[in-house]
Amino acid sequence: STRMILGGKMQTTMMDTLREEGEEACMVLDRIMSVGYEGIKCVESGGPEPGVGCAGRGVITAITIMEQLKVHEDNEFVFFDVLGDVVCGGFA
Repeated sequence: STRMILGGKMQTTMMDTLREEGEEACMVLDRIMSVGYEGIKCVESGGPEPGVGCAGRGVITAITIMEQLKVHEDNEFVFFDVLGDVVCGGFA
């Protein structure tokens, strides 16, 4: 979670933005990114609605969108914090 970096703020997840506003909204980095402590840029991937779908799918979708936005080219470091209990989608 990015909550501590963002001073306790709950960030809207990429998957929630995708569900509520569509893919075009996710393709605007400022719509899915928040800036926290010491200028650290944060994006929360999120996942499917509870009981529906595969959490691994949320991870794959988030990584795909981040690649399309070329996040790795514009930042010195990119860290991914993936849930340890994601057992589908080849992440186990």
